[in-house]
Amino acid sequence: MVVVLPGFIALVCLYLDNHKYESYTQEKAMISKDNAEHYIWGDNCDGWYLVNRQDMLIIHEKMPPGTHEKRHFHSIARQFFYVLEGNLTMELEGDKHHIKARQGIEIPPGAKHQAGNDSQLPVEFIVISHPTTRGDRSDLYSC
Repeated sequence: MVVVLPGFIALVCLYLDNHKYESYTQEKAMISKDNAEHYIWGDNCDGWYLVNRQDMLIIHEKMPPGTHEKRHFHSIARQFFYVLEGNLTMELEGDKHHIKARQGIEIPPGAKHQAGNDSQLPVEFIVISHPTTRGDRSDLYSC
């Protein structure tokens, strides 16, 4: 299922509305790649934790050309991948989806999937996971 920008905005607005009564400092509320915790994963891919909580994980990731994550699934977490720049290839249960900038795809719990960048340019995307995927990942063979 490919979703365009309005669905992404609705998801973010719902999240913000549900958490509007939490107390944040101005510094804590403003998050970006510039001030988020950075990590390296896979084959020289970058990631930034935008929200890192047990009930929700939001990460900004960047994959260089020709890179792929390991095929895997999450038993509990539901994920939504939203492409900011470039083209993301998502293998989902054996079907390949090509997701362009300002499009997204939902990954239900238990669905086997693998994100990759088959293009000649980097791809940047946001991944929203509910709840967190920490401790909820089973790696599989590559497709």
